Amino acid sequence: MAPVLFYLAFSQQPYWFIGVLLFAEFTDVLDGFLARTLNQITQMGAHLDSWGDFIIYSTIAICAWILWPEILLRESFYFIVIVLSFTLPALIGFIKFHRFTSYHTWSVKLAVVITVVAYILLFSGLLDWPFRLAALFCLYAAIEQIAITLLIQHEHVDVRTVWQVIKSNRKNKSD
Repeated sequence: MAPVLFYLAFSQQPYWFIGVLLFAEFTDVLDGFLARTLNQITQMGAHLDSWGDFIIYSTIAICAWILWPEILLRESFYFIVIVLSFTLPALIGFIKFHRFTSYHTWSVKLAVVITVVAYILLFSGLLDWPFRLAALFCLYAAIEQIAITLLIQHEHVDVRTVWQVIKSNRKNKSD
């Protein structure tokens, strides 16, 4: 959907952009649900999903800047926090493991839902405070992903929380 989103941004079609954004997020959720329901989860699928997520989040950020530069200038601090929250964990994971991580944490899932809703409210001119709240959730999710990367020795997929890693590390030390 990234090329479609870019087309809509460059042709200044904000309503279609928001509609396609919602469709892209819906299909991402559906894809994960179907993979779990049909027991089709693979390490390669997890990595492809993370790559797709990174591409779509980057596309959304760039396209939002194209469509709503005055809003993003006003909300620049929060926008930068959100962008750094998905780029820094990916970069740190790549530096440590020489590949992008695919944790799919609960905090990231929650942050994405809140951020998508916040984008819609912000860019439709209804409310700006949910965008600021979304930045906080994204920041927490980023900190958790970075902590996971720092705590594990080998790259893992589908690590739901940092507490899962801490518990596993304690168990391994006691064994």
